[in-house]
Amino acid sequence: MPPADNTRLRAQASQRRSQHTRQLAEQTITAAREHGQRPTVAAIARAAGVSRSWLYTQHDLIAAIAQLQQRQAAPTRTGPHPASTQSLQRRLETALTRNSQLRRQVDDLTRRLEAAHGELRRLRALSNPTQR
Repeated sequence: MPPADNTRLRAQASQRRSQHTRQLAEQTITAAREHGQRPTVAAIARAAGVSRSWLYTQHDLIAAIAQLQQRQAAPTRTGPHPASTQSLQRRLETALTRNSQLRRQVDDLTRRLEAAHGELRRLRALSNPTQR
């Protein structure tokens, strides 16, 4: 008796697996869209349990992921608001003023240190006249 021809059954099973895999990927992309996420292809593949190489063969799914990646972040902010231009300008002016003050202070201290070293050399020379 010849072996049974189950080619048709294998093809149907393969098609069911393919549809199920695609459905998982679509559900994962939809969930990412609903949660406002900007996922990567790798993240979608991992969450859906599919391979990245398979996902890259599904051009419409890749386009949907790319669209999610390009989506703008939500306009509402929960944290502190960014500084205004005027505020940043004021902070810059304050920093420049402080920088100038510190530069003058360093110059003054450098001159005083040079004078102290000169005085120290003079005193050493007076206390030890043989080393001139």
